[in-house]
Amino acid sequence: MALTTGAAFATGLWTLTVGRPEGWWVFALHGVTGYLVLLLLIPKLVRVRGRFLPGIRSPHAWAGLATTILALMTMTFGIAWVIGGDLVVLGYNLLNWHILLGLVLTVVLSAHMVIRAKPLRSEDRSRRQALRLGVFALGGMFLWSFQERLIKELGTVGSRRRFTGSREVASFSGNAFPVVSWMADRPAPLDVATWRLRIEGLVTAPYAVSRDDLDTRQELTATLDCTGGFYTTQHWSGAFVGALLDRAGVLPEARWVRFVSVTGYRWSLPLEQARDALIAVRVGSELLSHGHGAPARLVAPGERGFVWVKWLARIEVRAEPDPGQLIAINISGLTGADDVSGEVNARG
Repeated sequence: MALTTGAAFATGLWTLTVGRPEGWWVFALHGVTGYLVLLLLIPKLVRVRGRFLPGIRSPHAWAGLATTILALMTMTFGIAWVIGGDLVVLGYNLLNWHILLGLVLTVVLSAHMVIRAKPLRSEDRSRRQALRLGVFALGGMFLWSFQERLIKELGTVGSRRRFTGSREVASFSGNAFPVVSWMADRPAPLDVATWRLRIEGLVTAPYAVSRDDLDTRQELTATLDCTGGFYTTQHWSGAFVGALLDRAGVLPEARWVRFVSVTGYRWSLPLEQARDALIAVRVGSELLSHGHGAPARLVAPGERGFVWVKWLARIEVRAEPDPGQLIAINISGLTGADDVSGEVNARG
């Protein structure tokens, strides 16, 4: 049970990084493992029901009941979001709660495994047990497939979601799509007159450009898919990263490009992929608003929104990816406004 929950959590994390349609199967796998957890709960509850009622005052009994409720809530919120539920609680939608509760559930079960770890019994390694698990896995596949067919037949909001589960919002509407904030994000608007984007690192001729320099009207239509549950497709314009790198002269040992925000938020892309990305200063016919990353943001087709770094300060050509970027994106919104290494998170 705990291992299956861990698999559901791992595939859930994986889905947050997948932005290309060919990765649809990762989301399907997550759905199947989620239903597998639900099915495995049934024999688990049957097995412990006789021990629970007599031991209702036992802390272990209450802990088990709380964990079961937590698991059911996690799966209920996830299924409700997929179907089309739009409930918002404390400012968070059903998908947000599904992710949060899934994290808590995984931590609780991990602690349970450490505290009450027992060696596997011989019957746990038997062919019969493997066959039983296989039957439950097939049941999970059936339930996920049935869910998808039912949603399509009913024509709910969920039937119009992207393969990622995200719902379309304000496509081709300029700056009208949602501004995503993360943790303590409160950036001050940048002074466009003095702001410059630096291109540096493994290049022969580092240089800096203004927003006007970037406003070359090179265009790209791309979908911003936020892990918060929405997507929006827009016409973006600015300058392609490849053109900026060619002007700087990339050295032979270069393999990666790191995009760094004024806040310290940063992400790296392989060199060839980065060349096809856009440094956008406009969305539709409008200059980017501050909330959407003005003066300039990264537009990275096929990547989820957290990769689309906002409020860009530097483009750094590197020989290797940035090993600290996962930490940077999770602490940049927690530091003070005077610290440019982490003033505000540039996510989404």
